[in-house]
Amino acid sequence: MRQHTQTRPAALVTSIKIPGELRRRIQNLAAARQRTPHALMLQALVAFVTREEQREAFRQEGIAAWEEYRRTGLHLTGDEVHGWIRQLRQGKKTPIPKCHV
Repeated sequence: MRQHTQTRPAALVTSIKIPGELRRRIQNLAAARQRTPHALMLQALVAFVTREEQREAFRQEGIAAWEEYRRTGLHLTGDEVHGWIRQLRQGKKTPIPKCHV
């Protein structure tokens, strides 16, 4: 019987020039954590790219919201939002206020 094995996409091999002091710091941290420098650097890259993707998504949402406001003029004031949040904190299930011009 043939077993199904999960295949991983091919890893991209690349190189990066790491200044000596940073390389030493990575090696020291890897030794302290009982991990390889490669594993630490990969973890750092994943964390960085994930954070930057989230920041970019947030930025794009802001741009879209601004464009929607410019197109429609619909908005809520800060006082309206704060009042709504205050009610939610008090346990009141209050619908979000209606946007207005």
